[in-house]
Parts: sequence; structure tokens; C-alpha cells
Amino acid sequence: QLQLVESGGGLVQPGGSLRLSCAAAGFTLSYATIGWFRQAPGKEREGVSCISGMFGITKVVDSVKGRFTISRDNAKKMVYLQMNSLKPEDTAVYYCAADRVGRTTLDYRLYDTWGQGTQVTVSS
Repeated sequence: QLQLVESGGGLVQPGGSLRLSCAAAGFTLSYATIGWFRQAPGKEREGVSCISGMFGITKVVDSVKGRFTISRDNAKKMVYLQMNSLKPEDTAVYYCAADRVGRTTLDYRLYDTWGQGTQVTVSS
């Protein structure tokens, strides 16, 4: 059974850090691109960052460049999103998703497997 499970969300003050984790099961993680997406209330789902399976090629949206870093451990079937210098506008539900075709894209429509999401709230 294909499954992704996110963890690590929570409440943090502006300027703080969080590390999100995504655990994969039921498919070969090393062939899949894993992406992190977020959705704030009333807004469209947005691609934040992704990392390809075979070569670890990454892509990151401009709004988080220099603050967020994606990484993966294929042996542990885990993908991480390290978020530093968090801002209130980073508040959203964060999802990890898999594109088992392995494209390096932040287009959420191309991802076929999704986790349930984890809430990140940045507030003082």
C-alpha cells in the first residue's frame, strides 16, 4: 500500500526553525521525486521544494530560497524539509507527495501519492 506520512509541524515564533519529515512506504523511494507543498486557508496549493530520486536534483520556490532545505535518505525511506527563519506567511498545512515517474517539478497536479498533511503555524 502506497503511503506517505508527514510529521514535525507545530507552532513556532517568527525567525524560528522546524524540520518536517516524510516517511514513505509501499514504493521504491529512490526512483520517485518527493515534493513538499503547502496550502494556506483560501489559497491555492503551492509547491515549496522537491528532490528527485535518482540524482537528488532539487528545486525550490523563490519565496523560501535560502531558508528551506530539502533532503532525503533513501535507505530510511525518509525525506526532510528543514525550515529556518520562518515567517508568518509560511503558515500553512504542509504536504509531502510523490511523483513516481521521477520528474523534477513543483506542479502539484503531477504528483500521484499524497500524505495527510501537517500544520505549521508561525506566530508570536
